[in-house]
Amino acid sequence: MKKMFLLILLSISVISCKNTEEKKPESVDTPVVVDTSISDITKDQYRGDFLFMDDAAVLKGDTFIYGVTIDEMSKELAKQVESIKKDEFTMVPVFVKGTIKTKAIGADGWDEILTITEILNVSSIPAKEDIKIEEKKS
Repeated sequence: MKKMFLLILLSISVISCKNTEEKKPESVDTPVVVDTSISDITKDQYRGDFLFMDDAAVLKGDTFIYGVTIDEMSKELAKQVESIKKDEFTMVPVFVKGTIKTKAIGADGWDEILTITEILNVSSIPAKEDIKIEEKKS
């Protein structure tokens, strides 16, 4: 009987003593690093490569391409990126606030047009070229 009682007691103690580790809450002193490049972007903020020509402007992001309204704000942004550009087709990374509108039915151009309302940041180096076109030398 003693053996049976010890066996049951041992079984109960093994079953009740599960290997549960409680997670300790993180210390309040631990700094939290936040990737501001993604998390701080709100709905009206856009990060992409900007290209401005006499008759057209474009903002190209990872998942979008918007035509840009040519107005005072886009011309100001064009002035800021001018010194960074290598040639007229060089794109420069920018971070801007703006509004997106769908183009009018039957109108030419991009399906979505960005009107820049505020220039938040302009990179000091040009964007990496996706395609390099070389001229033939005769």
